[in-house]
Amino acid sequence: MSPNIPLIQRFRTVADATKLTIQNPEDTSQVFRIAQALAFNNPKRVLARVKNSEQGRALLRDKPELLDTLRDKAALEAMPEGSFGRAYLEFLAYESITADGLVEASEEGVDVDYQTDDPDMIYIQHRMRDAHDLWHTVTGYRGDLLGEAALLAFSFAQTKHPGVGFLAGLGMVFAREPKQRRFVVQGFRKGRRADWLPTQRWEEMLELPLEDVRRQLGVVPVAAYEEVREPPAERLRRWAS
Repeated sequence: MSPNIPLIQRFRTVADATKLTIQNPEDTSQVFRIAQALAFNNPKRVLARVKNSEQGRALLRDKPELLDTLRDKAALEAMPEGSFGRAYLEFLAYESITADGLVEASEEGVDVDYQTDDPDMIYIQHRMRDAHDLWHTVTGYRGDLLGEAALLAFSFAQTKHPGVGFLAGLGMVFAREPKQRRFVVQGFRKGRRADWLPTQRWEEMLELPLEDVRRQLGVVPVAAYEEVREPPAERLRRWAS
């Protein structure tokens, strides 16, 4: 992942991907384009933090394949009622998505100019991508526009990734009401208070009760909220009318 890509190239990518995201928030590949373009040295800093902890070093040594676990629907369905794994499945069903959805989106949004050949960095990036919906499940944020913005704010607090911060800020811009903007800011605060999630062994937590996992990670789940599913482009048209 080269930090030497000209700023003008990065900003053109961000401008184009932002326009397409506003037009169609379901096109998750554009989110990956923005994150790549604004990553700068963040992946190196995240990897350094991973390597600086015993838990992170063990993760890089063993390299468990989280996606394989999340694809095993039968095993997840066999987990106890109220478990983290069952709650994850319920989240997927509620949003009508699969464990592979983000993989496909990331591959569509990939730009070879920003790719790395560091196997440890690739592993951590893929693992964090694959864990995204686990983060949704453990925090309680849904996959609506407001929930995604709040989870991005939570993630920005965890990783300090500039692209993720930009996307959370974009969610703030399109928040209709002050309480919705406060909701996103609250996500950032929750992320700061929680344990660091990128090095967690999610595979070992799935059979545990969801509430126990939340306590273990210091995550305070969000209370019920009014979801926002209206595309930003439609909201802009209403504002302009």
